Amino acid sequence: MFKELDPLLHSQLRLAIISLLLSVEEADFVFLKENTGATSGNLSVQIDKLNEAGYITVEKTFQGKMPRTVCKITSKGISAFETYVNNLQTYIN
Repeated sequence: MFKELDPLLHSQLRLAIISLLLSVEEADFVFLKENTGATSGNLSVQIDKLNEAGYITVEKTFQGKMPRTVCKITSKGISAFETYVNNLQTYIN
């Protein structure tokens, strides 16, 4: 039987963000924007959604006078991704 897919991760951009964060210790907004091809506004909204769900943490600081947003995946985010991939397998097999 098919298992339910996490609607938060079923979004292409949010899935891309989580996938990128799995491969690095942390990533700043510019890195995520360049690697996803998202607009600044859309990326910001999707980062907020992942942060609110507890899948990532977001740290906003300044580097000189420039704002810097750094994202890290949480253990909850890793678990959600693993569950998503396992549940997706039920559709493939």
